[in-house]
Amino acid sequence: MSEAGGRGCGSPVPQRAPWSLVAATAAICLVSATSVWTAGAEPMSREEKQKLGNQVLEMFDHAYGNYMEHAYPADELMPLTCRGRVRGQEPSRGDVDDALGKFSLTLIDSLDTLVVLNKTKEFEDAVRKVLRDVNLDNDVVVSVFETNIRVLGGLLGGHSLAIMLKGKGEYMQWYNDELLQMAKQLGYKLLPAFNTTSGLPYPRINLKFGIRKPEARTGTETDTCTACAGTLILEFAALSRFTGATIFEEYARKALDFLWEKRQRSSNLVGVTINIHTGDWVRKDSGVGAGIDSYYEYLLKAYVLLGDDSFLERFNTHYDAIMRYISQPPLLLDVHIHKPLLNARTWMDALLAFFPGLQVLKGDIRPAIETHEMLYQVIKKHNFLPEAFTTDFRVHWAQHPLRPEFAESTYFLYKATGDPYYLEVGKTLIENLNKYARVPCGFAAMKDVRTGSHEDRMDSFFLAEMFKYLYLLFADKEDIIFDIEDYIFTTEAHLLPLWLSTTNQSISKKNTTSEYTELDDSNFDWTCPNTQILFPNDPLYAQSIREPLKNVVDKSCPRGIIRVREESFRSGAKPPLRARDFMATNPEHLEILKKMGVSLIHLKDGRVQLVQHAIQAASSIDAEDGLRFMQEMIELSSQQQKEQQLPPRAVQIVSHPFFGRVVLTAGPAQFGLDLSKHKETRGFVASSKPYNGCSELTNPEAVMGKIALIQRGQCMFAEKARNIQNAGAIGGIVIDDNEGSSSDTAPLFQMAGDGKDTDDIKIPMLFLFSKEGSIILDAIREYEEVEVLLSDKAKDRDPEMENEEQPSSENDSQNQSAEQISSSSQEVDLVDQESSEENSLNSHPESLSPADMDNAASISPSEQTSNPTENHETTNLNGECTDLDNQLQEQSETEEDSNPNVSWGKKVQPIDSILADWNEDIEAFEMMEKDEL
Repeated sequence: MSEAGGRGCGSPVPQRAPWSLVAATAAICLVSATSVWTAGAEPMSREEKQKLGNQVLEMFDHAYGNYMEHAYPADELMPLTCRGRVRGQEPSRGDVDDALGKFSLTLIDSLDTLVVLNKTKEFEDAVRKVLRDVNLDNDVVVSVFETNIRVLGGLLGGHSLAIMLKGKGEYMQWYNDELLQMAKQLGYKLLPAFNTTSGLPYPRINLKFGIRKPEARTGTETDTCTACAGTLILEFAALSRFTGATIFEEYARKALDFLWEKRQRSSNLVGVTINIHTGDWVRKDSGVGAGIDSYYEYLLKAYVLLGDDSFLERFNTHYDAIMRYISQPPLLLDVHIHKPLLNARTWMDALLAFFPGLQVLKGDIRPAIETHEMLYQVIKKHNFLPEAFTTDFRVHWAQHPLRPEFAESTYFLYKATGDPYYLEVGKTLIENLNKYARVPCGFAAMKDVRTGSHEDRMDSFFLAEMFKYLYLLFADKEDIIFDIEDYIFTTEAHLLPLWLSTTNQSISKKNTTSEYTELDDSNFDWTCPNTQILFPNDPLYAQSIREPLKNVVDKSCPRGIIRVREESFRSGAKPPLRARDFMATNPEHLEILKKMGVSLIHLKDGRVQLVQHAIQAASSIDAEDGLRFMQEMIELSSQQQKEQQLPPRAVQIVSHPFFGRVVLTAGPAQFGLDLSKHKETRGFVASSKPYNGCSELTNPEAVMGKIALIQRGQCMFAEKARNIQNAGAIGGIVIDDNEGSSSDTAPLFQMAGDGKDTDDIKIPMLFLFSKEGSIILDAIREYEEVEVLLSDKAKDRDPEMENEEQPSSENDSQNQSAEQISSSSQEVDLVDQESSEENSLNSHPESLSPADMDNAASISPSEQTSNPTENHETTNLNGECTDLDNQLQEQSETEEDSNPNVSWGKKVQPIDSILADWNEDIEAFEMMEKDEL
């Protein structure tokens, strides 16, 4: 991303000013606010900024030099093994490898970085190598999106700065648009991807054979991500403006127009993936992270670069929706496009770190400061931004491929505010990269930010973006050999000149925005933002926004113990035992476990159970090592758990006056009758006594031949199932004892076994949250006899019963009221271990002994995926840890107050709408189950 312009902000920009002026002043107004901040701040000295800038140069030389020495002409460097990554010669990494096209990717991606870092001699040599060695006619299938932003963008960025240097008269005097000709050749190779009825491109293309030919090995895909189709306009329009070939800009505009037309009209949001042929949304969750991110970025930047006001209008419409639904300061949480008040997940991905920078370009500074500060606190906790983290700031996906988005936003916030705080943030990023990611042959991605393990990977974007933003953060104007404000950054940080806005303008600017929506002109700023409004005349303004967020992440244990342990490693102490190395038959390993407070229990069926009691550890440091060990074991077992995850089940009320129109989403069990393989179970419901089902039932005659209702808690799920089965029940429904819990706000989970053989359990068992369970309980109080259907999915309602019993008008109202109660599940959590007070982990997730429900510290697989309604405790090492529950409890209570249990006889909703909502929720769940970055 780039602030564009450089012509000052003294006067408003007329609504229909020459587009070059609009483009040039659209965002630089924000930068002029610097003086407002520095009045009361302690600026970093010129000497220290120079020192850090030189450090960035040295780091770049280390990364770039090792790529050229050990990897070139391969696409990327493998920094752990000091060799190049060549497509087809290394084990496939799936979609990640679609960026590799045997075209020296890292070299092309680094071209304009060399100029920004004032390495003009190296730039000239690099251009010659690209022209001499790079072949764009390879028989390889590549991502259209990645090839566009990295290769086409890299060639255009290189060309932009090559002609700039040539104009200065010292370097590149031999250059004659050769990079532009390569870019044009590549552009034509990408065009066949747009051969769809919608105009949205196929996600992949063969560089040599194109699409659909037998030898192409692609062209059968039906879906693409929104960002994949919506992140083309800058590069394609620049190619058209540079060459005069309008076809590129036309195709990119058509794709953007189609995405705009297909947005969800009531929420003005777009989904993550879309069918390229029909335009139907495949994944209907919406956010600002992976899959959508750069679509929003390119709408705003297309306005800046091309001067077409329709792009600004579209961006402002989307931005209003983002701030209305997705922004929950300081969080940015995905929602459903049709139900934007319903969160689609309980975690965030690292790619959303670009968004504060985009907000700076928009001129919305306060939320940019808030989100950036939250992300910085996560980084301070883990050294890097995990690939995904939960709403309570725990690691969801532990990888970190050296992404530059946070550095990008840091740069833009500093440019907008001049606050030296952001220089200190940049300094931290430099220190962490050198301390944790630097290896002899470059910089290695983090495989796990918690353990510090590396991955043999150094992506090209690390050189294209990270070093560019970090150097510019510390550079003064005289440190750069050209005016950076005459250019705009693409999403890959490649530089395109703003003068393109007035060059080869042969594309008709038809404003299609107004055809689709009523626009509120008050959302659209046609003047430079008033810096006195953006930044109140208070040097402590940004600090006052950041201060409440200082402790928002680290509310558990202080990190001093970890730092002590790291120091002991450096002094020669033996590193702690890692889960991947553990062997239950190794006496030395067992002794280490004992020292860490971890007990090993051999179960009767041959499986092994691990339980940590922090107070039994030899020291607080050993307790911390034990906590790490348990977390690693959870990660190792998570893959096995994922294989055992089951889809949600349905509890359908089929008796009068519901007739199957109320369907409740239920969690499955890993034991008992599998409803996906056997016929559904139908029967009347009855409450068991005792209600917790933890002992022999005292009312067996009441549950005989019925589906028993039992409350969660006090014993294992399997024990409850055996007790009601012995009483003659044909099925069981466990109702959560956490009052107010709901599948609307919490992901479902599977009920696990108890570590024993559960083959004796023959009846189906399902789990309902409190809100859904109360619907059945209220129905019993109202109608006494309530019949339900337990199944793997909802069945068609019974028309015969509905015709036989015509309810009164009063009951009609009650029926229709009940129709609106349709639960949704957001994602299947890892296996619930019944008691959230346990710190127990088994080699098999269903193995859990009731004996372990005592005073063990809380670490369970369910904590690995955030469940905002479950208890989340952290290990108490020396009484210094605080409970994360306080904040979550308040959120839960607020949700309960605003979402009371549904009462009978209120709002009327059509049956078709209820069924459509339920099907939509299930579809959204199934897509999120496959969710990955």
